Amino acid sequence: MLDLSYNSPVRNRFAEIFILEERILVRRRTSNLDAYLEEELYDTLIYCIQNPKVDDFENKRKRVEEIGKELFSDGGIDAMENMFYSIEFRVKDEIHQDARPYRSWWNGISDDWKY
Repeated sequence: MLDLSYNSPVRNRFAEIFILEERILVRRRTSNLDAYLEEELYDTLIYCIQNPKVDDFENKRKRVEEIGKELFSDGGIDAMENMFYSIEFRVKDEIHQDARPYRSWWNGISDDWKY
């Protein structure tokens, strides 16, 4: 018979497995969300870089700010840094432009984000 008392190693092992499974589910859900946000951010920045004088430019800029806020609320400054780092390389590789000036659109989301 298994010892499932409060301090038993077996009970603690079951709790550890359950917690580990929940973390994996959360990570998968977060990574899917991040993938969608990354694609939206990439598409929006490409549009803004290539069309700086269009009528909906300000709406696109606001959406980029919202994406930054979503990232910050979900993963903090690290999530923002990782996302923009990835975007910078994609933009440079695919359209040979610099996305770094657009980092400033996330200024004000966190005191640690100063570009």
